[in-house]
Amino acid sequence: MKSLTEYLTFHTRRHREYVNITDKVADVVARSGIAEGMVLVSAMHITAAVYVNDAESGLIADIDEWLEKLAPYRDDYRHHRTGESNADAHLKNLLVHHEVILPITAGRLDLGPWQQVYYAEFDGQRPKRVVIKAMGQ
Repeated sequence: MKSLTEYLTFHTRRHREYVNITDKVADVVARSGIAEGMVLVSAMHITAAVYVNDAESGLIADIDEWLEKLAPYRDDYRHHRTGESNADAHLKNLLVHHEVILPITAGRLDLGPWQQVYYAEFDGQRPKRVVIKAMGQ
């Protein structure tokens, strides 16, 4: 079995931001030399996430609005008693999840016609990492 591991670093300008990383994941898959296998894409922080969906700006805005309704920023979270102010970002991570596993077929990232890979930042404006690990033969 072959594998290739690479790390991406993000330092978003906004507190919440959604970054399309499909091309970066596809590049790792292409350089891995793997014909058949899978690629893991995982946010290495508990206030960020990785997901697969459509790259349509209205949908991205809808996702952001939905997450803010389900896990709004508030001052009264118990987590904030520790001196932190990002409890909502932790909750948004639980809703979206921190990783995806995607197929590699015939040496390429094998996504559906509208599927794109996104890094979702919920507590940005500081450096954070994503690991991409391609595995297979």
